[in-house]
Amino acid sequence: MIAQAVVSRYASALADVVLAASSGLKPAEAVEQVRSISETIQASPELRAVLATPAISAQRKRAVIRTIAEKAGAAPVIRNFVLVLSDHRRIAGLPEMLDAFEMALDHRLGLVRAEVRSAFPLSDEQRNQLVRDLSAMTGAEVRVRVEVDPRLIGGVAVQLGSKVFDGSVRGQLAGLRERLAATL
Repeated sequence: MIAQAVVSRYASALADVVLAASSGLKPAEAVEQVRSISETIQASPELRAVLATPAISAQRKRAVIRTIAEKAGAAPVIRNFVLVLSDHRRIAGLPEMLDAFEMALDHRLGLVRAEVRSAFPLSDEQRNQLVRDLSAMTGAEVRVRVEVDPRLIGGVAVQLGSKVFDGSVRGQLAGLRERLAATL
């Protein structure tokens, strides 16, 4: 586990580099490239072990990372970022850094993030309508991340920053239970 402050520093630095005019890389492309490399590493316990062990030389690890980055079609900026993580023995924190990187980009681009939990998968139309409604409510462009949570029974729960809007059946039942308990 890497300290959140360290994760934030690396993510912020990558966001600075990607958003620089000289990077030649679109933010969404950068996120996808980092995600691809991270998923490749996370999918293989053997690969994670190779990159984590001090018994393997830094040169060997760098060669492995270059191969992964090449197969992922990663831009030099992204490849170099992952190489720096490896050189500083921070490669295990790549999934956390990916999340922090996305948040840093969204913040700098003026996007509001919404975490949405839905009882069932949302159709494209439902998702688009939700984005429109949330954008109208916040007055800013909203990027949603949807997670299916069958425990909600029905409906959706949305977290925008520190505010939670619970329109789920489970949330409605909990509210009803609280109101009934207060009357007894």
